[in-house]
Amino acid sequence: MSMQRILEKNDWNTFVISRTRDAGSEFLQSWEWGLFQKELGRESYFLKIQDDNGIISQCLFIKYKLPFNKCYLYSPRPLVFNEEHLKILIEGLKELTGKEKTIFIRCDLRSNNDLEGFKRINDVQPSKTTILDLRKTEEEILFPMHHKTRYNIRLAKRYGVKVFRSEKEEHQKIFLNLLHQTAKREKFRIYSDDYYIRLLNFKSDFSRLYLAEHQNKILAAHLLIFFGRTATYLHGASSRENREVMAPYLLHWESIKEAKKSGFHFYDFWGIDEKKWPGLTRFKMGFGGRKILCPGTFDLPLSDYWCNLYKLSKTCFRLF
Repeated sequence: MSMQRILEKNDWNTFVISRTRDAGSEFLQSWEWGLFQKELGRESYFLKIQDDNGIISQCLFIKYKLPFNKCYLYSPRPLVFNEEHLKILIEGLKELTGKEKTIFIRCDLRSNNDLEGFKRINDVQPSKTTILDLRKTEEEILFPMHHKTRYNIRLAKRYGVKVFRSEKEEHQKIFLNLLHQTAKREKFRIYSDDYYIRLLNFKSDFSRLYLAEHQNKILAAHLLIFFGRTATYLHGASSRENREVMAPYLLHWESIKEAKKSGFHFYDFWGIDEKKWPGLTRFKMGFGGRKILCPGTFDLPLSDYWCNLYKLSKTCFRLF
């Protein structure tokens, strides 16, 4: 059993899709996500563990640079299924990046196994989500929805709301404007505008922008990731104007139908939390689906001194 660093795509995505058992978060370990991180100026490490029978674990790690020539390594939902494999990957990573440079390793783990040395931190990726099974008929998808959700979808149609996909720069700017409004209203943090523009223009078959329009005004927009078997509602935004036409409901329903038509098996609403986002969570859960819970995000400190300094700097930054 040995660890290897992969420099070419080969069958990377095939393993990711075949081993993502919960049907969600597939894209986070995709070859495309690693390339997108490179677009943002971060180095990506594609690692695999194999034995005589082939690949048994696979993991994308992303390098985040820190001051003083330090860094930390982060893996979103690694495809590692036991503690032994994770230890092999971590030891190999230390050799690749330099033991003296990496101050901690961060992972969004898939299992509840207690791992020696790992400490639970605030979630990086959502630990709770709800996923629709698109292999059902449209009627079977609609039936379990909350009756108000079904009503609001029909209402938006009666108001004449139109949903369409766009790659135009003007629509990307509208999406960003709506996103800032929504983040302020719902009290959640967002990335820089440059991040979203880069993601929207990264690959048209990977990220897509859908918009809902009423009387020549864009009222809602969704940025979705299409990878493997799953369409993921990664970022969404809406206006407070004309809320009575229920544009976000039809926008989701048309996006769901588009994903189903394109052959995807699942639609991931990407993040629910009754305490942090009660309104948004009620909205998403109104569409039904299966709830999925992940253990969350964990850090493995490699240097107590530098980790404490890092935490102190983050705390001071938040104060100002």
